[in-house]
Amino acid sequence: MTNRLDVRLDSEHRRRLEELAGESGVPISEIVRRLIDGAYEDTLRARRKQAIERLIGLNVEDPPEPDTLSRELEAAHEPGGLH
Repeated sequence: MTNRLDVRLDSEHRRRLEELAGESGVPISEIVRRLIDGAYEDTLRARRKQAIERLIGLNVEDPPEPDTLSRELEAAHEPGGLH
């Protein structure tokens, strides 16, 4: 399902959209959708980068090797281990 959106543009923005649509051979509405998708992807990329930077800043130590972790978990859950 599609929804209608009315947007007011000055003549220069309208001309630019028409130019993009003409070069691409698609309707202006498709150009607008592509621009929205591009802006959305840029925003998601920036959010992921910020999340990575926050994770790097946490200075979390590396987890133990899987075999070591498995032994530690088994020892912790054996009778008399940690509860």
